[in-house]
Amino acid sequence: MERLTDAPESLAQSADLAQVNDYDRFAEAYSAENENNLVNAYYERPAMMALAGDVAGRRILDAGCGSGPLSAALRDRGAVVTGIDASAGMLALARQRLGDDVALHVADLRDRLPFDDGAFDDVVASLVLHYLEDWGPTLAELRRVLRPGGRLIASVDHPFVAYTIQDPRPDYSATTSYGFDWTFNGQSAPMKFWRRPLHAMTDAFTAAGFRLTTISEPQPDPAARELFPDDFHALSTKTCFLFFVVEVPPSAAGSYE
Repeated sequence: MERLTDAPESLAQSADLAQVNDYDRFAEAYSAENENNLVNAYYERPAMMALAGDVAGRRILDAGCGSGPLSAALRDRGAVVTGIDASAGMLALARQRLGDDVALHVADLRDRLPFDDGAFDDVVASLVLHYLEDWGPTLAELRRVLRPGGRLIASVDHPFVAYTIQDPRPDYSATTSYGFDWTFNGQSAPMKFWRRPLHAMTDAFTAAGFRLTTISEPQPDPAARELFPDDFHALSTKTCFLFFVVEVPPSAAGSYE
């Protein structure tokens, strides 16, 4: 696997690249936390799989695949999966998990992707878009690599939740960043997410040529009730993430063959 070699073009890009390097630094701790916890293993990933439905034989790009748990679940259901991530450290863990069954590439979602037009039937973007200030170029690329009729299935921080993290709360209508420290197994790293209102999300999808088919606010897996009795009620009664399914119109002008 190749590491990213392009020099950052601005201080903002330099900070984003440092965040990628933080993922390299705590990849193992992050992956271990993500593997079986309530929010990821019993809420976000089951919701993504439910939205994906029957994936047998479908060519799926896991955009921001991390250490590969969603890629593995899709592969196990018969999908032909390709994974990309900006962190070589996370991809090394994905390779250990997935073996040679899944093609893995270091790629930044802000750049042109190393795939042909219409290469995939579906793209899954699990909790990755909120790392990006501007969704436009990324969504345009994801649409390019999807065939006509292909789907983008995405999860993001719920816009209502994102505006409760920081006080005083900023303008809901504005796209703003917020920072926090993530700590896993004693390792702490500063992170930065971007929050935007719901209408900005849906506008970005439609501006990129997608057709919105589903907005979902699912419940956690009921099996988590006994495993996480203290936290299950809170997660099942308060919103956390927002899920979208958007499609490339099958006969839209300008669709990629």
